[in-house]
Amino acid sequence: MTNFLLIGVCLLAGILFRRSGTLPTDAHKGINAWLIYLAMPAVSFKYLPYVVWGPEQLVPAFAPFLVFFAGLAYVKMYSSRQSFDPATIGGLMLITALGNTGFIGFPLVNAYFGPQAMSAAVICDQVTVMLFSTVGAAIAVKSSGTKELELSDILRKVSRFPPLIGCVLALTVPRVIDITLISPLFDAIAATTAPLAIFSIGLQLRFNGWNEQRGVVFSVLAYKLFLAPAAVLATLLALRIKGISAEVSVFQMSMPALLSSAVVANQYNLNPILVNRIVGIGIAVGLFSTGIWYLATKLLM
Repeated sequence: MTNFLLIGVCLLAGILFRRSGTLPTDAHKGINAWLIYLAMPAVSFKYLPYVVWGPEQLVPAFAPFLVFFAGLAYVKMYSSRQSFDPATIGGLMLITALGNTGFIGFPLVNAYFGPQAMSAAVICDQVTVMLFSTVGAAIAVKSSGTKELELSDILRKVSRFPPLIGCVLALTVPRVIDITLISPLFDAIAATTAPLAIFSIGLQLRFNGWNEQRGVVFSVLAYKLFLAPAAVLATLLALRIKGISAEVSVFQMSMPALLSSAVVANQYNLNPILVNRIVGIGIAVGLFSTGIWYLATKLLM
């Protein structure tokens, strides 16, 4: 309940601050800089060093890959019938292919399935983070360019992407250095990710004119909240894979868009007005649609 209230308070606060003119019009840029350079790398250090990989983690590790690459294909196919610029397509790819398996996913998994299911939830989330930090970063860099970038340019920019650096360091440094003493620091910084990201979205969220974009809004949400988890569910049923890990994997893939995707879309100017609008609406709808997917997993798996 606390997380749900936090979502509402932060989103509403961002909207009210924007309308009141209390903050500068570009205040979200400073917030996004904190998120990208500090908060997102801290999230990797909070979770990645403690993940124990094994055969039982194959299903929750596979699900984000399926949803991610199917999401890219979905946006590509939908965009081919529209007149979107590359920046808009890149922004739509980021918020369609990646789900909020952490801030929204964790409390919902704990509430619906119990603490024994959290290990599968963490695997889903960390694979999502790694996809975001690698392929997602490459999409953002390529889509933001005013000219065609060479592969070497993309690799150079992606290698300097702070969340990716944090991800790599979180997987390697704890193996040679004990970070126990500074773990509370990472936890504290990581805790700022969700509230500041939602507040930043609220600062930029505008509902006026959304009617003209309702087609793309509905198309993205249809995939993110319904088609993606349905694809994972169908695949697992076809392979006759059941159990708590399979159920949690389907449930996690029904989450609304990853907040970090919206932050990066804003930072790289990937049609931030449209992206924030879809993310804001998706969070509201997703809190209800995830309940449908919980019932579906219990009935079918």
